[in-house]
Amino acid sequence: MIVCVLSSCATAGKVVQSDNTRVEVRTVTEFVPDTVYVTLPAEVQEVRTIDTVSVLENKYAKSEASVSKGVLAHSLRIKPVQEPVEVKKEIVYRDSLVYVDRVVTKTEEVVKPLTKWQRVRMGLGNVMIVLVVIAILYLIFKLSNLLTFKRL
Repeated sequence: MIVCVLSSCATAGKVVQSDNTRVEVRTVTEFVPDTVYVTLPAEVQEVRTIDTVSVLENKYAKSEASVSKGVLAHSLRIKPVQEPVEVKKEIVYRDSLVYVDRVVTKTEEVVKPLTKWQRVRMGLGNVMIVLVVIAILYLIFKLSNLLTFKRL
């Protein structure tokens, strides 16, 4: 009878997922135009000659000439100027992507239809339980009657 009751239990299956870790590194290099300022050094030059008065000036330098006692004094002064120069600046972008699959273990009940033999066994199991209950009640009734007869 116990074998019949235990054989009607269902089984459970385990579902296991694997662990998978993957790292992907992406590197992108760009060259972006940038402006750099170059400082020109200050420089002084002088020239003396017999000539008339002269003054020259531009954004980089100033030239002055003057006549004194028949001699022309000429000076050239370069201005300290920062001149923009365009260069290509390298920018590197690094990006890391980490993919992690975690292990997940779940217990799931396996559900499938019962076969005819399993249905018969389950029906017999129910019948057996009812018969055992009736037998126990019968034994209790007999023992109670037996005890009452002995007292009389």
